[in-house]
This record gives sequence, C-alpha cells and structure tokens, in this order.
Amino acid sequence: MSDRLSVFKTYKLYVGGKFPRSESGRVYEVTDAKGNWLANAPLSSRKDARDAVVAARKAFGGWSGATAYNRGQVLYRVAEMLEGRKEQFVREVADAEGLSKAKAAAVVDATIDRWVWYAGWTDKIAQVIGGANPVAGPYFNLSSPEPTGVVAVLAPQESSFLGLVSAVAPVIATGNTAVVIASEKAPLPALSLGEVLATSDVPGGVVNVLSGRTAEIAAPLAAHQDVNAIDLAGADEALAKELEIAAADNLKRVLRPQAVDYFETPGIERMTAFLETKTVWHPTGSLGASGSSY
Repeated sequence: MSDRLSVFKTYKLYVGGKFPRSESGRVYEVTDAKGNWLANAPLSSRKDARDAVVAARKAFGGWSGATAYNRGQVLYRVAEMLEGRKEQFVREVADAEGLSKAKAAAVVDATIDRWVWYAGWTDKIAQVIGGANPVAGPYFNLSSPEPTGVVAVLAPQESSFLGLVSAVAPVIATGNTAVVIASEKAPLPALSLGEVLATSDVPGGVVNVLSGRTAEIAAPLAAHQDVNAIDLAGADEALAKELEIAAADNLKRVLRPQAVDYFETPGIERMTAFLETKTVWHPTGSLGASGSSY
C-alpha cells in the first residue's frame, strides 16, 4: 500500500468575507521558531490594503447599526467556533511562537476567553462611558458613545493569536470595522482566524485580515482618507512615528504601541480608544410652579 501524500494548506487573505490571494501574486515563506518551513503566506500589496478598506467601509453601516446585544451574540459565536477548532490553533501557535503544546494550549484558552470577555461588554460599555449630564437649564443633556468607523490594526508581532484578538475584538465589539495586518513573522494563526470569522455570524468586511510586510501595508492605511483610526500595537518606534505623521493628515485617532501583558484581564481602554461621544440636548418643556415639567 502506497504512502499517502499530505494535503498542504494554502493560506489566503480574508477580505470582504472572501479568501483572495494577494492581487500581486506574491507570497513569502513562514517558518517556525527553529527556522523550519511551515507555509507560504500571501504577501499583501498596497492594492490589497485599499481593497480591504473598501470592504470595511461597506460593512460599517450594517455592523454599527446592529444592536449592541446582537454584536455580543456574534462575538460569542466566534468563541464557540474557536473552541471547536482549538487543536488546530494550539498547533499553529506552538509553531509560530516556539511554545510547548501545553503553553500553546494556555494561550488559545486565554484567547477564546478574551472573545467571551469582549462579547459581554458590547451592551455595557455605553452605560459605563455614557449617561445624562447635569446642565443649568430646562434641558435633557445625554452623551452616548458611537463607533469611530474603519480602524486599521497592526497586530502585535510577538503575540500572534492572543495579542491579535486582544487588539481586534475591542474594535469590532464597539461597532467599528477593522483592517488587520497580521504578525509579519507569524501570520498563520491570524489567517486561520479569518476562516473562523467566515463560518461564524460576523458579516463579511467587518474584519479583514492581511499578511505580509507590516511597514509596506501600514503606510497606505495610515495615509488613507477613509480610515478613521489606527492601532499601532505591532509597530516599532520608528515605524510608529512615521505612521503617526501620515495619520495626522485626516486627524485619525492613533493608539500608540505600549507594553502589554496579554494574559492580564484588559481594561476598557482599547474599546474607548475608538469611540466618539455624541451629546444631544433636548428641551424638557416649561417648568411649572412646582418645579415639574411634562
């Protein structure tokens, strides 16, 4: 009986709910922590970045207009799907980050828990940072958070899965859409996450995943007039400064790189970083002799 040949996985981008190859046709070799070849990943181009922004903008209206409770259900569904594919992600994280199987399993468990954590926040964040404001006059003055829009996310370089989800989940939990640049040296968990998102209830275009040279893809995103914010988690100091300057052209919100222990329970900072505050004034009507109205 002849030996069976293994079927090697072809990794692709995830843009607009579909799985295209890079329009350039380029790929680059991805190796494990010991330098052994793992796969060829798409080497995204500037055109791929622009296509991802178009997809994210198209999806923004529907996603931001969904109820917060519904977004929470969708994020929880992603966690369910990740739980069912845990073994695959343990293997990919172990290879990508040079971890033992036990340590990689702990990373994947923490990543799934992180999705659930943010799923629980979707219909609560407005109560924490919004509310009624006291004003001198017969008015209701109410502030409520709204999503910024399309957010470019440079995923952390060293934490290829937990760090990635810790950056992406808060962006979409609050109603934004995302264009994500995967870790340059370890993109495979991020590309596989695209497959999970496609088989969950996340609408196409809400999250778009690109792989390749971080600096090459990030430059057109930072300068893009239809990108509203950028998370520089995966940029070094020199690249972060360059991208900040480009982002200033249309006053993008910028979250600078910072030292983060991704195993720690996160605060709400990554959610509030990409929210705008809308304040509405409304007259209460004339006050009567008793001080009441309506």
